Amino acid sequence: MIPGLVYLILFAIAGPLLQAADETRILVVVGPSKHPPGSHEAAAGGRLLQAALQETRNVAGVRTDLVYEWPQDKALRDSASTVVFIGDTFPANRFENPARNLADLAEMMDRGCGIVCLHYATGLLGGDVKPDGDHPLLRWMGGYFANRSCPHHQSIARVYPEARIEVAAPDHPVSRGWNSFTLHDEPYINNYFGGPGNRLAPNVTALATSMLPPDSPMSEIVAWGVERTDGGRGFGIVMPHFYKNWSNDDLRRFILNGIVWTAKLEVPPAGVETERPDLGAFNPESVEFIPRSR
Repeated sequence: MIPGLVYLILFAIAGPLLQAADETRILVVVGPSKHPPGSHEAAAGGRLLQAALQETRNVAGVRTDLVYEWPQDKALRDSASTVVFIGDTFPANRFENPARNLADLAEMMDRGCGIVCLHYATGLLGGDVKPDGDHPLLRWMGGYFANRSCPHHQSIARVYPEARIEVAAPDHPVSRGWNSFTLHDEPYINNYFGGPGNRLAPNVTALATSMLPPDSPMSEIVAWGVERTDGGRGFGIVMPHFYKNWSNDDLRRFILNGIVWTAKLEVPPAGVETERPDLGAFNPESVEFIPRSR
């Protein structure tokens, strides 16, 4: 056989496999959400994230898998460098068979997979946690939003017309390329980090803070990152509540930086760059974002 032809045949067989091996797989899990249109929009937010991660200007080789139920395909879970959750409270506890879901997730975390939770997906209910507040998410992600049903701690959810979000760790890779910003949103405060005095563990870094509530301001942690002992990374951010805030370039870059960092990719010096999304393109429930031509 002609040597050149042999090469072409081998490349045709091996090329796609090599390309797949070079991909960084990100798994986005959309959980249930009962919030009214325009707020949370978990499904539309998941679709937006999938598109943004795969169409970045300066991070190559990313493939995003999007699911709307617990990913029972072990090969899909095993291929993920990080898993991103969006929904009303932590989806692993809301889908059918939470014990199995948490066991599957523990396997992922034990091999160093990253984890990211957005807004209410950072949340746990009283029935999800032990009486002292213990839950694997506390270790996997470094903290969580404790719903008011929790006996050990109650975080606070309130919409603020103008919440100023400040960079808290300027030298951290997740802080690259975004500046402090103000937005109308519901950044949760008094989040739960465990330990004496509800202090961050030594391996957890506050990435963003906000002086809230306005009538009695304190420096509240609204985003954080953890470097786990298993080699994995976690990122929690308690925004966005309103779907429209995905158009905020600083917030969107902040979130995408966090996802890329947990996947153990290099966050570019200017942060993850994307086009400002057409919010109506991801089929949100709110008529505000549905093109008039429909």
